[in-house]
Amino acid sequence: SQMPHGRMPLPSFWKMVEDTLDQSGAQLCTFCQTFETVTPSPVTQPLNPAEERKVLSLVSKHGPDKLYQVMSNISGSKDLDLTLQRGQIVALLQSADTKGNKSRWLVDAGGPRGFVPAGKLQPY
Repeated sequence: SQMPHGRMPLPSFWKMVEDTLDQSGAQLCTFCQTFETVTPSPVTQPLNPAEERKVLSLVSKHGPDKLYQVMSNISGSKDLDLTLQRGQIVALLQSADTKGNKSRWLVDAGGPRGFVPAGKLQPY
């Protein structure tokens, strides 16, 4: 009785709830369509010969299941952070930083090792 719709007849209340859910669903569909057109799926780029040699080295050192691809440019801002370009391949060394933060992973970039945001990597 204290809610604004407390005095509303039950059929009218359920109709209002249904209309609100329909409207929210339509907004979510519109958002999803907009997101998909604004953010296209990443396309796997062919590797140049130097990058291919680096990937083969990472595979031999760490195994194929540890390889990840950088999905967007990363600018290292803290000590031990790496700066990487979209499309680069790295090997996962540890899925947390030294303080246990699982959103920063320790990776081998085929030479330099350091931390990168986990959300910017996807399995290769």
